[in-house]
Amino acid sequence: MITIVALCGLTLTAQAQITVTVDRNIGNEANKEFKFKMVRSPIKDDVGSKAQLILLIGEADPAGGDLSALIDGVLPTKEDDRKANFFFAAGSSGGRFRMDLGSVIDIKQINTYSWHSSTSAPQVYMVYASDGAAPNFCSGPRVDTNPMDCGWRLLTSVDTRRKRGDGGGQYAVSLEARPSLGKYRYLLFDVSATETDDDLGNTFFSEIDVIAKK
Repeated sequence: MITIVALCGLTLTAQAQITVTVDRNIGNEANKEFKFKMVRSPIKDDVGSKAQLILLIGEADPAGGDLSALIDGVLPTKEDDRKANFFFAAGSSGGRFRMDLGSVIDIKQINTYSWHSSTSAPQVYMVYASDGAAPNFCSGPRVDTNPMDCGWRLLTSVDTRRKRGDGGGQYAVSLEARPSLGKYRYLLFDVSATETDDDLGNTFFSEIDVIAKK
């Protein structure tokens, strides 16, 4: 039991003072409210709930919800609640989507949540941010373009897997920095599959919260 608890919550210091906190509920700990020991539950009135989401690379799985599932405040009620989650097409390697907050916001925290019974539960992604002011800014960098070459800053990378084939449960990831993550309008999520041994490696993302600094 002690070993399991140690693996369920982990805090790491990423680049430039950004702290990445990973929490996990497994077995009977998984709950409809997405309550975790170390990461706050999703909220409905975050600034991300009003964002515009655009798919840049990859295809959404037709069995799942569209990108709006990430910000609608409606949480899955079970571990394989497909329409309440967004995930990339089965067998694909992931993709990119952009979140436009509508204006430059001083961001305190970014939280991502997922829930699945198997290898579609862990989260593997890089998140970039931009205020859109760079002369060479490209709002939709394609697969052959490094976002950092066109006005984006890499905030950090996330990989919640502890070992190959790490499986199911609820995951919560929180990105935070002091005094804030920075002032940005756009967030770009570059998502990778958790495994490629079969077609079931794309994460079931349940919600993304963007919380402004007060």
